[in-house]
Amino acid sequence: MDSTNISDLWDRVIGTQPDPSLWLVAVTAAVALAAVVPQTAWRLSRNAVTIAHEGGHGLVALLSGRRLDGIRLHSDTSGLTVSRGKPTGIGMILTAAAGYTAPSLLGLGGAWLLVAGHITLLLWGAIVLLVAMLVMIRNAYGVLTLLVTGAAFFLVSWLTEADVQAAFAYGVVWFLLLGGVRPVFELQAKRRRGGAPDSDADQLARLTNVPAALWLFLFHAVTISSLIGGGRWLLGL
Repeated sequence: MDSTNISDLWDRVIGTQPDPSLWLVAVTAAVALAAVVPQTAWRLSRNAVTIAHEGGHGLVALLSGRRLDGIRLHSDTSGLTVSRGKPTGIGMILTAAAGYTAPSLLGLGGAWLLVAGHITLLLWGAIVLLVAMLVMIRNAYGVLTLLVTGAAFFLVSWLTEADVQAAFAYGVVWFLLLGGVRPVFELQAKRRRGGAPDSDADQLARLTNVPAALWLFLFHAVTISSLIGGGRWLLGL
């Protein structure tokens, strides 16, 4: 690939694209909602939220100076991120807190990119993050899940027209914003029934001596605030 082609590709990635019509934004929100609310759809779509959840753990572990040993994604939509380092302290706290907040914060960042007109940058940025995460995956199902997800982003960004790219990008961002809210309510329900004794909230409670209920409140605050803020951006309010 010569320098001209590289320059054209770079301009394409960092350039801006026109805003889609409001009806398309509303339709993609409705489609994302349909992927989150019904239980049958959620069983499948929750895999994407798990990718963001475990990716959040892994990214913050690295940024806080911990050693990331690997990430596993399971067919029951659960996941596991293993890192090494000091078992207490701010690094461990931030790593544990990153999971449930990551999908919503990624959605909020994506909404900001879309409002700025960077649809292609969002799609290619997602590909880069998925490739980086793929290196740390330690099971076959996780590898397959990331390859399929990354291929979808690449094919849409490379082969489709601008309207299709916009619909896909807005749908993904809406899904992260909406899908980031439900797992926190699910965790709260499990803990109310006496389940999930080793959840992120319970680990944080042991690390900080702050009750798990307050960590759940923080998760709710981040996810719901991100949905409200990102939704207002996307709808142009």
